[in-house]
Amino acid sequence: MPAPKSPSPVALAVAAAEEALRHVDPDRPGSALPHLRAAQDHLTEAIDEAMAAAVLAEGSTIRTAGSLAGLSENAVGPRLARTSLLSAYAAPDGTRVTASGVERARYDLEEGRHRRAEPETAPPRPMRFRARRTT
Repeated sequence: MPAPKSPSPVALAVAAAEEALRHVDPDRPGSALPHLRAAQDHLTEAIDEAMAAAVLAEGSTIRTAGSLAGLSENAVGPRLARTSLLSAYAAPDGTRVTASGVERARYDLEEGRHRRAEPETAPPRPMRFRARRTT
């Protein structure tokens, strides 16, 4: 009997978004906001992972993946650098995945040498606005 297939990063992110949305009470908007924000973060992660899978496994271009996600081509590279599939193929400064990084990842995948970044070496989450004062 084959080993059970582990869920994809996209499936995990979608499940986390669904879980966050289960805690939303539409009648209490103030308490719903943190859960809605968490769901949005998980959906962003799902989009990023889906773009990485489309580029790596389906042969899509960075431009096409961005277009399908409603993003400009320039916005895709940094988002791919945060994914489990392509973060190990980011530019030396770790800020973005370029077409040459995708090409290398595809080659490594075909040769059975695809690298995944270790969780502790994954790039940091994108910056978020934080108010300096509460008023």
